[in-house]
Amino acid sequence: MDSRAGDDMNLDEQLCFALYRATQAINASYREHLSAVGLTYTQFLVMLVLWEVEEASVGQLSSRLGLDSGTLTPLLKRLEQRGLIIRRRSAEDERVVRVCLTDDGHGLLGAVDDARRKVAADTGLSRETVGRLRRELHRLSDHLEAIGRTG
Repeated sequence: MDSRAGDDMNLDEQLCFALYRATQAINASYREHLSAVGLTYTQFLVMLVLWEVEEASVGQLSSRLGLDSGTLTPLLKRLEQRGLIIRRRSAEDERVVRVCLTDDGHGLLGAVDDARRKVAADTGLSRETVGRLRRELHRLSDHLEAIGRTG
């Protein structure tokens, strides 16, 4: 193949493309395993936060997940319609909407953990490798976000 660009410009040499492909592949695995419990990937992320903190404002969820309110609000509405969460206005500040899990939301944890374990197995990576990779990706994200705030 005659190329005008050096190896540095080959698609397969790009970190962004490797991350993109990995994201697509892992999201497909999550989609397959989460469909059995009736959750989308983004709904799963919301539920993870709520299992971790019990209750959060919509703003806190938005910030933690990097989702804007236009994406988050309909997602929360669907979770509420399924009886997994409750949304209510804060008594202290009615501009703030608080989100908490219902008993059914708490009860879904076991099934979702099973799906998460299946995705982990699908990766073919050891627990140690996954931990290393996750730490490096967090470090990369933190670094790039810091540059974005200051640059």
